Amino acid sequence: MLSFPSAVKIYLCKEPTDMRRSFDGLAMMVECIIKHDPLSGHVFVFRNKRGNMIKLLYWDRDGYAIWYKRLEKGAFSWPNHLSDNAMIDYRELAMMLEGITVSPGRKKRRFVLKS
Repeated sequence: MLSFPSAVKIYLCKEPTDMRRSFDGLAMMVECIIKHDPLSGHVFVFRNKRGNMIKLLYWDRDGYAIWYKRLEKGAFSWPNHLSDNAMIDYRELAMMLEGITVSPGRKKRRFVLKS
């Protein structure tokens, strides 16, 4: 399973992606659609139109890295309405990759210590 530092944010691309795109094509989508810097070190998640393929793009110290998964049967769960800056946390990404659908409820407020 993938693991990322807690400071890394995970952004979803709202538009279906041509899975033939590689590093430069996905980085261009990050700039134009998600409107973030692809060199930021954050993770950017892309899904094809059918929903059975997913790619993650991130900058790993000295170059881009892509993680790619294709399902033989079924589709990845994906939020229906995404904004330009749709973010999920690591737990939601892990559940998405494992095929667990998160119910469309709201998260309960938690105490956060601010420094």
